[in-house]
Amino acid sequence: MTTTSTLDVTLIEPRLKHPVIFNYFDALQPGESFIIHNDHDPKPLYYQLLGERGNIFTWEYLEHGPESWEVKIEKIPDDKETETVGALAAADYRKAEVFRKMGIDFCCGGNKTLKQASEQAGISEAVLKHALQEADKTPASHLQDFSQWDPGFLADYIINTHHRYVKDNAAVISALAQKVAQHHGNAHPELPELATRTGLFLNDLLKHLAKEEESVFPAIKQLASKGKSTPDACTVSIAAAIDNMEEEHEAAGDDLRFFRNLSNNYNLPPDACNSYAYLFEKMKEFESDLFLHIHLENNILFPKAIRLEEEQGQQPR
Repeated sequence: MTTTSTLDVTLIEPRLKHPVIFNYFDALQPGESFIIHNDHDPKPLYYQLLGERGNIFTWEYLEHGPESWEVKIEKIPDDKETETVGALAAADYRKAEVFRKMGIDFCCGGNKTLKQASEQAGISEAVLKHALQEADKTPASHLQDFSQWDPGFLADYIINTHHRYVKDNAAVISALAQKVAQHHGNAHPELPELATRTGLFLNDLLKHLAKEEESVFPAIKQLASKGKSTPDACTVSIAAAIDNMEEEHEAAGDDLRFFRNLSNNYNLPPDACNSYAYLFEKMKEFESDLFLHIHLENNILFPKAIRLEEEQGQQPR
């Protein structure tokens, strides 16, 4: 009978955590596992392992706070059946486009296997795999290989492309939602709630972008500059900040799913006016952009930043 050992991460010196944990993992045989014990959610480790070792492990929470966390990590065979949608999307954005068209969440829900994702989306796994194979046949632009971009450059790209998009469209969508609710709310009582929740969602999202632009992204760019850090570089844990950003991303994903359910997947009723139709088109467009936006952060930028922090021994917690 195989005994599963427990590694108490709280007893390890911060600069040694990364190598010790990875040494434990590398020593495992397929099917073997170990448990990590920590005083905070070790979720960033999931992305580190995924980025550096690939999708060759399972991640199971045995204890989930508030004072202690325990996660069982098991090494699994190199089997394509266990690849996650997040890992596939990070490696090739042509596949992310397939997921988007099929309504599969590859950013906040990116840790699902193809089988799990297809079941949740209500489609055949065979159909999904065929679509991914077809995507491989289309030319891949070098601009889509975000995984090869420098973290600082990628952070700037996200700000100038996706943050800019949110800022340019938030007020437009909020005003449209209010207008449509005023004109059609009596016949469609879900619209006032949609307008209220949309306004709150956009307000929270703008605050989220401000935190990224004012603290998280500058810290990531500082790490990526290799040696150009200021004396304050070690006072902030990027991994801890990323934990918070990912929690807010999950909340945003929940909101997007709520809007789809409330609007019947943005299907227009027979009495919809042009403003009604325009609102739903803008919300679908906004959702598509935000999926890519969060994907670039959760699946590519943040794992790169966490690895840099570990490698440079700048994680204070």
